Amino acid sequence: MIDRQQILVVDDDPAFNRVLTRALKRRGFDTVSAQSVQDALITIPAARASHAVLDLNIAGASGLTLIAPLLAANPACRIVVLTGYASIATAIEAIKLGATHYLAKPTDVNAILAAFDATTPQADLLPPSEPLSVERLEWEHIQRVLTAHDGNISSTARALKMHRRTLQRKLMKKPIKD
Repeated sequence: MIDRQQILVVDDDPAFNRVLTRALKRRGFDTVSAQSVQDALITIPAARASHAVLDLNIAGASGLTLIAPLLAANPACRIVVLTGYASIATAIEAIKLGATHYLAKPTDVNAILAAFDATTPQADLLPPSEPLSVERLEWEHIQRVLTAHDGNISSTARALKMHRRTLQRKLMKKPIKD
C-alpha cells in the first residue's frame, strides 16, 4: 500500500475532484489537486507526485498529455486514468504512454488505491474471447479516431464524415457492453 506519498488528482469536475481529494486525505495521503491541464502542468514539477489520478477528458483536453510530464518529474509515478467513456483504444493508449491502470467512472477510492498497487496487466485490456457486436465496433472505432485527434470533437467528426452533433450524441451514450 502507499505510505504517506503524494497523490496528484487532476479532474475538471470540481465536486468529484474535491470529494476524491478529501477521501484520500482521510486515508492519510498527501494530496494536491488541479482542475485543468494548465494547472496540472504548473503543479507537476514542484509536486513530484508519486501517484496521480487523471481524468481522460479535462475540459476538452486529453488527460493523457499529462502522463509524460508526470513521468519526467518522477519516473516511478503510478498513474491511474479515469474516464466516463471507457474504450479499449483509449485504455491501450493510456497504458502505452505509461499509465499504471485505466478505470471507468464511476469508481471509488478503494478501486483507485487497488489500481495503484496493481502489478499485473489489466485484465479488461486483454482481447475479448468472442467477436464484438457491430455497435461495440462502432464505439471502439469512434474512440480510436477521437484519440487520434486528441479529443477534438470537430476534427473527429470531419474524419468520420459525420455531423458534429451526431458524434456528440453518440459520445453521450454509454458504451455498449458485450
